[in-house]
Amino acid sequence: MSFTFNQGTRLYWRESGNGDPLLLIMGLGYSCDMWHHIESRLARRFRVIVLDNRGIGKSEAPPGPFLIPQMAEDAVAVLDAAGVESAFLFGLSMGGFIAQELTLRWPHRVRALVLGATACGGPHVVHAKKEVLDLLESRAGMTAEQSIRVMIPYIYDVSTPAARLDADMRVRLANYPEPGVYLRQLDAIRQWQSGSRLHDMALPTLILQGENDKLVPPANAHLLAQHIKGSRRVLIPGASHVFTTDQPDQTVQLITEFLLEQPAAG
Repeated sequence: MSFTFNQGTRLYWRESGNGDPLLLIMGLGYSCDMWHHIESRLARRFRVIVLDNRGIGKSEAPPGPFLIPQMAEDAVAVLDAAGVESAFLFGLSMGGFIAQELTLRWPHRVRALVLGATACGGPHVVHAKKEVLDLLESRAGMTAEQSIRVMIPYIYDVSTPAARLDADMRVRLANYPEPGVYLRQLDAIRQWQSGSRLHDMALPTLILQGENDKLVPPANAHLLAQHIKGSRRVLIPGASHVFTTDQPDQTVQLITEFLLEQPAAG
């Protein structure tokens, strides 16, 4: 079990595997244990590094608001603690916001970028339907299990086996955030945008999206691809927002093939 600090906040991280470093950054209210469907598989080819975002899992929740730039700094602190100068990045959902911010601020720390089920925020974002947005707000007043179950139709594909959903439920319940932490992360998402800065991003980028995503509509992947020069967009069939659960085999294959195409570190 490893910890590091950023501006006094204690952050949990761990690593597994060997090879080129690959940092995985999770989304809203999710601990790093939610990589459980793909973490060990990616570790067969890469040195996989994961972290708990501030306030989640084993990481501390400092007072005050949370900001995406803060969480990007947290991720850099983890790279520093791991002794990694530059890494591949995969950010999922809010983790995609964090990965974009990290790349824009510290481009020399990123060799290639994978953005999953995410958006550019701000006025350019394509929002989910009102019923989904209302649920994001109201679920903070529910029990942990209610809050998880109410989102299932919007973040998982109907074809996903019940056993995988049950496995995710166990992971989520073991690491469910306090309502205040969840709302602070949600506020961080609402305040952030990268659309006006994406023209500055000039590194290999793979944009992955479940074709049935009801939380972050697939049109957002198209917008990202339009703004990030030379990026590649792939819509995953039979997948929704949490495509790492819906289609773990295809997710690992797409990420591995893309990253192995990249030049060796100089």
